[in-house]
Amino acid sequence: MAQQISESELVLMKIIWKNGGAALYSYIMEELEKDKKEWKNNTVLTLLSRLVEKKFLKVKKIGRRNEYVATVTEAEYQTTQTHSFLNKVYGGNVKNLVSTLLQQDILSAEELKEIEAFWREENE
Repeated sequence: MAQQISESELVLMKIIWKNGGAALYSYIMEELEKDKKEWKNNTVLTLLSRLVEKKFLKVKKIGRRNEYVATVTEAEYQTTQTHSFLNKVYGGNVKNLVSTLLQQDILSAEELKEIEAFWREENE
C-alpha cells in the first residue's frame, strides 16, 4: 500500500482502529468531540470519502447509516510506514536508524536490551 494518508485522515483511522476496525459516522463524531476536535461534518465526510478512495476504508450500509470499515489494520499501516520511512531517510539501513536512536537518547540502552531479548525469543 503505497498511498499516503494525511494527519487528519490518520486521526479518523485511529478512531476506527480503536473501535475494532469499524465505526459508524456518529461514533466517529462523538470521539472527535471527546478529543476536543471541533471538525465540521463536511470536513469529516470529505476525509472519510478520501480514505475510501484510497482504499483504506470501505463503506457498509446499515439501513440508512454508513459504517466505515478499515481495509488495513493499524499494524499493517505501521509496517508500511516504517518501511517507507526507513527507505526514504536511511536508505533501508536499519543499523543507521538504531544508531541515530541511541545517539539521540531516543532509545535507551535498557530498551535496546529488551529488543535484543525479544529478538532472541522470536528466533528460537
